[in-house]
Amino acid sequence: MHGQDPRGAGSTAGDPRVDHPAGDDAAAGAPATGAPAGATPARSLPPQPRSTRDGDAAAARLARERRDAQVRGVVSMQAMRDALRQAARTLPPLASVPRLHRPDAAAFRAQAAAGLPFLVTGVVPRWPLRALGPQALRERFGQVPVRARVGDYIDTAFAPDRPMRDLLLGEYLDLVTGNGGSDPGAAGHPPPYVGNLELRELNGMCHWPAWFDKMGPPRFWLGPTGTVTPLHCDYDDNLFAQVWGRKRIMLAPPHHDAFLYVREANAILFGSPFDPEAPDFARFPLARQAHVTECIVEPGEMLYVPAGWYHQVRALTFSLSANRWARAMPLALQGSAGLRQPA
Repeated sequence: MHGQDPRGAGSTAGDPRVDHPAGDDAAAGAPATGAPAGATPARSLPPQPRSTRDGDAAAARLARERRDAQVRGVVSMQAMRDALRQAARTLPPLASVPRLHRPDAAAFRAQAAAGLPFLVTGVVPRWPLRALGPQALRERFGQVPVRARVGDYIDTAFAPDRPMRDLLLGEYLDLVTGNGGSDPGAAGHPPPYVGNLELRELNGMCHWPAWFDKMGPPRFWLGPTGTVTPLHCDYDDNLFAQVWGRKRIMLAPPHHDAFLYVREANAILFGSPFDPEAPDFARFPLARQAHVTECIVEPGEMLYVPAGWYHQVRALTFSLSANRWARAMPLALQGSAGLRQPA
């Protein structure tokens, strides 16, 4: 969400997409254990992305599409996207999101092959990270460098040069809990949001199930009530874990992109300006035809988001989440022999 994919498992570069948004380049690093107060972090954040010339951008985009297709074992990313949209046309409308309790790999893959989202219970509650609330995170990992989305990060979600702020995890927690002396929601903007970060310190306290053949590194999402990742889709299967807090996720199937005014950010990320939580049908009249399903992800639950499904994510409470994208052909397309690259 694989050669080498520029987001290899050992990479410190951020995933250039949303979640859940494109262009974070925001892996954060520090010592493998929490550093004492005043310690200097052993690693720093990578440079923020810069705009490139049109010719350079086009060449980079073509090279990336080829690399992405090779990693996923498909003939082309366009063919994979088209196959996902076509397969979705046969799906029944999603009335509600079902739950599956602690499936083994075979049961998970069988359910995922249907191409519909579902919740998984009984896995995340076993993670040691579940026991660390905001105060414990500050005490143990306060010196870890992070990068927060700031300002109007919703309307600029897919821009490579959207505003970001580098700070320590402890400073971020002070900022969003009111201890930093400023209003995190000033000027009508949403609260600052630490998202899409490869926080290896936290991942050491997670036990991810081996349900995919290949997976990318875990990404973490931390923020108070009101943080939002706007509507978008990733063309990789996505396993999203709600460590603590609650989130609302709005879901729409891949073939309804025709109604959602989507824009391509890159080969595996498409975004939409439509807000399904506050629909503006005067501005986006076709969106009336989109079938959108609300899903509340409770603390300790996982949500499987199939490749190509549009989703918008909002924190209903202070939340810590993590996700991993698969780096292989989507499970809903496993029977599509004509889509595979020749051996």
